[in-house]
Amino acid sequence: MAPLPKRRHSTRRGGKRKAAIKLGLPGLARCAQCGAVKLPHVVCQNCGYYGGNVIVTKKEKKVKKK
Repeated sequence: MAPLPKRRHSTRRGGKRKAAIKLGLPGLARCAQCGAVKLPHVVCQNCGYYGGNVIVTKKEKKVKKK
C-alpha cells in the first residue's frame, strides 16, 4: 500500500505548483520556398513544400461562368 498524505495541501500550495506548468508559444520557422511562417517539421500550408520537395499539391479554385 502506498503512503498517503496526513493532511491536505492548501490551494495556494497547489496553485504555485500549477503556475509553473504552463504552455509556451510554439516555435515557428520560415518556409524555405515561400517564406511563410509555419510550424517546424510540418508541411507548409501556403505552398505545400517540406524539405525542398512538393508534398501537397494545391488545388486551384474553379471560376464559375455566368
